[in-house]
Amino acid sequence: MTPNSHCRCAHKFCINDSPFKYYRKIGLFHSTDAEVSTRRKTFAEVQTERLEQAERTILIKCPPKINEKKLLQYLSSHGKINSHFFFENRGIHALIEFSEKNSIASLQDVIGIPSATEHHVVPFKSRLFIFTLKNPVGQAAAETPIHLSPQSHIPVKDLIQKLCGAESISSQMYTLLNEYQLTEENIKLRFLACSLVRDFARAYFPDSVVKPFGSSVNTFGKLGCDVDMFLDFHKTGKHTTKMKKGPFEMEYQMKRLPSERLATQKILSVIGDCLDNFGPGCVSVQKILNARCPLVKFSHQPTGFQCDLSVSNSIAIKSSELLYIYGCLDSRVRALVFSIRCWARIHGLTNSVPGAWITNFSLTMMIMFFLQKRSPPIIPTLDQLRELADKEDQHIIGGYDCSFVSDFSKINPTKNTETLDVLLCDFFEYFGNFDFRKNSINLRKGKEVNKPESSPLYIWNPFEQDLNISKNVNQPQLEKFVALARESAWILQKEDKTLRMVNKEPWGLAALLIPFGKSNPNKIKNRMKGIGSETIKSLLDSLKKLDS
Repeated sequence: MTPNSHCRCAHKFCINDSPFKYYRKIGLFHSTDAEVSTRRKTFAEVQTERLEQAERTILIKCPPKINEKKLLQYLSSHGKINSHFFFENRGIHALIEFSEKNSIASLQDVIGIPSATEHHVVPFKSRLFIFTLKNPVGQAAAETPIHLSPQSHIPVKDLIQKLCGAESISSQMYTLLNEYQLTEENIKLRFLACSLVRDFARAYFPDSVVKPFGSSVNTFGKLGCDVDMFLDFHKTGKHTTKMKKGPFEMEYQMKRLPSERLATQKILSVIGDCLDNFGPGCVSVQKILNARCPLVKFSHQPTGFQCDLSVSNSIAIKSSELLYIYGCLDSRVRALVFSIRCWARIHGLTNSVPGAWITNFSLTMMIMFFLQKRSPPIIPTLDQLRELADKEDQHIIGGYDCSFVSDFSKINPTKNTETLDVLLCDFFEYFGNFDFRKNSINLRKGKEVNKPESSPLYIWNPFEQDLNISKNVNQPQLEKFVALARESAWILQKEDKTLRMVNKEPWGLAALLIPFGKSNPNKIKNRMKGIGSETIKSLLDSLKKLDS
């Protein structure tokens, strides 16, 4: 890994760290002994540990002039504090993780209900608190600066400047990863948001759990991304299987509805109303119940997250686990994904608003497919992971086989030693020349297969094999992707790094993060003139094929 002396903050992936040090920092390793071997935690183990941490966590809105030492000293009177951090979000907030859950109960016993002089309050006692100073004048002198944990990534302009100072494209890509990935603090905040929603859900469904999925947990989330969460009732089902002893068949009397979809809609409708009417800091609540996957969208002001809540999204959580495994197998995987997704967003290939463009999930699957196609492969196919699965890993969900190994020790490490410099350029060249007219992308098999239908871009859903995850992408958007991929490959192959550095021009990855034709239209025209006739002919032929 390329060395780098600049690390943004102590908890984050540092280029001069090994990937294993980083994974230990964010909790992906078990430590069986201080000096003995460690093993990477499974996805389920990480989720269980994070959810349990969140149940011992509170969030405090602090006064503007806060003395960190005095705050922690007071809170410690209610119990031992495991960890804490401060962040800015419409004022200074402190996330406090206690060692024991009863410390929260102790604190809640001495916290008062807001006065109802102007507005009547809903008396729901959450784990969100507001602290104000009783004597602000007397305590102001004791104020000391506190470290605020960043909850958003640096602007692209600043990122490009930072990339220009790197030694290689590989170093640039790890720098981007360092700046954009979720921090340990941000991950804790995401699980807390889920835990606070769970507190409401348990008023109706005591055995339910609210879990994050998608970018928040699959190792590919960037600072500022939304929190996808789902209401899980699996514990309720497991509880009923235990009640088999005795002379009677016993079951709860429960409301019966004609379909699972209707039950999901009714549950989300009630939870949505509950969050809207009684949830501290839950605003802009939208119930989107007629979507293919019904959900409730809301903004959680205390944490600053935009949230999407669905019900028992089992296949989505398996997709999250699959990406988690791929992201942990090799440090190059995440660096490549973050760089390409940043490139795609800057050039308008992806968008946070639904539409005809490629989604981050589709683009990530294209990158995984590309890494499966390397020689030797950098990551295994889904079929290969399924062959390694034991009984505990067997999962059939809705008739779909979602089985794959969860134990990292059963997966052989790759023998591929290609640099990220090579992988980035080859990715653009590979998909710049991919026959999208004829072929589809299949991660289960790790090879191109004939398209089953005529969608411009066809990426098989890894589990629901009758679905195309990129069905939304139209022909113009695919053509734009192909053209930009070819242009990017050309820049990486033809640029003179030394000359660009002497002229103080962006080079390598930095050059790809400037919209082509906008920063300097004349240079783009000159560059296009320099492309050989064969390259132009190949591009035109490819676009004609896409039209036919």
